[in-house]
Amino acid sequence: MTALSSGDQLPQIVVAPPGPRSRQLAQELRKYEAPNITFISEDFPVFWREALGANVLDVDGNIYIDLTAGFGVAAAGHRNTAVSETLRQQLSRLQHGLGDVHPPHIKVKLLKRLSQIAPPPLTRSILASSGAEAVEAALKTARLASGRPGVIRFSGAYHGLTYGALSLADRDHFRAPFEDQLGIPTLRAPFPDPFRPPEPLKDESDVGRAALEWLDLRLDSAQGETIGAIIVEPIQGRGGVVVPSDGFLTGLRELSDRRGLTLIFDEILTGFGRTGRWFACEHEVVVPDILCVGKALTGILPFSACIGRPATMDAWPVSSGEAIHTSTFLGHPLGCAAALAQIEHIKARRLIARSARIGEIAFRELGELRGQFGVGDVRGRGLLIGLDIVTDAGAREPDPQRAQAIVNCALRQGLLFTAGGTHGNVLTLTPPLNISEEQLGFSIQLIKDCLAAD
Repeated sequence: MTALSSGDQLPQIVVAPPGPRSRQLAQELRKYEAPNITFISEDFPVFWREALGANVLDVDGNIYIDLTAGFGVAAAGHRNTAVSETLRQQLSRLQHGLGDVHPPHIKVKLLKRLSQIAPPPLTRSILASSGAEAVEAALKTARLASGRPGVIRFSGAYHGLTYGALSLADRDHFRAPFEDQLGIPTLRAPFPDPFRPPEPLKDESDVGRAALEWLDLRLDSAQGETIGAIIVEPIQGRGGVVVPSDGFLTGLRELSDRRGLTLIFDEILTGFGRTGRWFACEHEVVVPDILCVGKALTGILPFSACIGRPATMDAWPVSSGEAIHTSTFLGHPLGCAAALAQIEHIKARRLIARSARIGEIAFRELGELRGQFGVGDVRGRGLLIGLDIVTDAGAREPDPQRAQAIVNCALRQGLLFTAGGTHGNVLTLTPPLNISEEQLGFSIQLIKDCLAAD
């Protein structure tokens, strides 16, 4: 049976994907999983059996290059030896603790480490198990800190699908079935997308400035009086790798300070080196009141954190013996151990600088496609890259069907990536930060070939 010998292999397709075993598993899955969870078609999915470095092996023996890093989780590569060994050691000592009552000692070590890598003065955290949970903790913190329940959310936003996070989502696809259960008052604001500005920014020459002016005006309204927080992705991920106009985050910081609002940055995807910095907000040297992180925090286990300024986090009352926000697995020792190992591995291997360096190479090569083969735009930072596929470059009309066809073309030849964005037309690349330059070069050429052939 085929096995992965290293994590830097080029694709090896031995049977056209999805192969017979993947198809069989897909039919079994239909019987036992709720129907809305996994998309199944003639072309999708392939079932993973093994992963290592930047490679994935499916159940039919095909080897792929993974340009998703498992939704950005495996930033330091799949089956990272340093993290795996640390977990093995932790498993032999302590596998579970009593989170907020008698905590595992390793929780203190991780909290201290997070305070060291987060932008100063973000030094106090709430640990959680998923990105959405970190967002929920941030929303509660903002409510306590500001004294007001309302939250500004942005067009194109995605912050998770638990009810608090879902209140902030921008797509009706996610919201509509549950709209009558969403209770957080929100104000939807236009996100300054330079390539495809939303209403009412379409005719503005400076969309960032116009978005800030729009916000300022709405905050003077009756609805604005209920607003206590702003939540924003420094770079929208699931929204289509949308990088806001320069100065927009700085403007949000100034507006939040002037209005007494709690500023929350959702860096669940963009954190831990993805954009060529520890955190994407560092590109503009802006520090929020609360930073939400997850995904690549451990590289292996569900784990997340809400990290805040002391003045903001001190809005929580001191525990009197019954925490008003906690969970069974809060500060889980395995998650803490994995996070500590992942952080040290990223630092020791200089993966953040590597993300910036090879990301620049990828942008230079992929940027040459702009205006050709239906590629309307190429954008992102570091190893967070989006190719916006359009029907007409001038009109910038999204072409989700063609984007999916390119995803399928690449899959058949051994590349794994997805089509994201609010229209499903943005080829989204988030490879492991340790992907080899040979693998990256091969991937770029194959994407070009699929674009030219389609």
